[in-house]
Amino acid sequence: MSSTPASKTEETPQDFLDQTLRPGRWNEYIGQSNIKKNLDILISAAKGRNHPPEHVLFYGPAGLGKTTLAHLIAREIGANIKVTSGPAIERVGDLAAILTNLGEKDIFFIDEIHRLNKTVEEVLYPAMESGVLDIIIGKGPSARTIQLELPPFTLVAATTRIALLSAPLRSRFSGGTFRLNFYTEEEIREILNRSAKILNTIIKRGADTEIAKRSRYTPRTANYLLKRCRDFAEVNKKPLSEETVREALTLLQVDELGLDVSDRLILESIINKFDGGPVGLGTLAASVAEEAATIEEVNEPYLIRSGLIERTPRGRVATKKAYTHLGIEIPKDKQETLL
Repeated sequence: MSSTPASKTEETPQDFLDQTLRPGRWNEYIGQSNIKKNLDILISAAKGRNHPPEHVLFYGPAGLGKTTLAHLIAREIGANIKVTSGPAIERVGDLAAILTNLGEKDIFFIDEIHRLNKTVEEVLYPAMESGVLDIIIGKGPSARTIQLELPPFTLVAATTRIALLSAPLRSRFSGGTFRLNFYTEEEIREILNRSAKILNTIIKRGADTEIAKRSRYTPRTANYLLKRCRDFAEVNKKPLSEETVREALTLLQVDELGLDVSDRLILESIINKFDGGPVGLGTLAASVAEEAATIEEVNEPYLIRSGLIERTPRGRVATKKAYTHLGIEIPKDKQETLL
């Protein structure tokens, strides 16, 4: 678990590069405009009442800015933020130690909250609702409960799989549950140009568009590709131009649609091994030697969004666009039936 002061406005040399690229103020956060407006109202109302904001849940694919929003909320109200993740809170005692060390109006951020232990989750309920921590001491007839009062705090949680959260836990996020959407190409270009300035890199016209097209509409991926393209340009003593970006991303095996080796392997497996599908997730995972959860959470959302595969009741099916993108000829018996 980590704790950082929200009043901090400058990054120290020891900070990780990814942290320096994160927006430090509301006006630096690009995209998710509707969520920002709702949070602005929530925070302003809380400030007016001199209370901490109510608990907030963010969900959506990885890399869209859930953690960044949590830090911005803390900065906006001038509070400290304590950061942990669902898997890190193994026992009730772990949660109790964190909660009893929170200061008044602190932000408590739990990433991957869907992986929280159910026993721990039940202890979290009264802490969120009533601001108390119920601790059971002993077992059997001699067991007794101690109730500790907690300072007012705000729980901000993030998850990539909201369906795995129990209904009682979801209902306790009274400040709102917000879904982060994929970014537009224009928003990604804005993010890239901002990041390039922070990295002291001059990005030529067209280079930002080329990276944005392959970014999977995700800021984290866009910044990753920008850093790798910058490295390639510096090592080869080239300007960060559109042509240089193409060379760098070809070396990284990231194609024009932003697909990497594992994405293409999945598509090729559906087409070549299973005649274009349908194929079940478990069978597909075995065929490419990958975890089913990884395919479902990492690869599949973007492949579906890009129109390369369809999820049907019988399994995954490759589309015409997948055949065309991979340069594989569509069998005659499928030319009229493929989506």
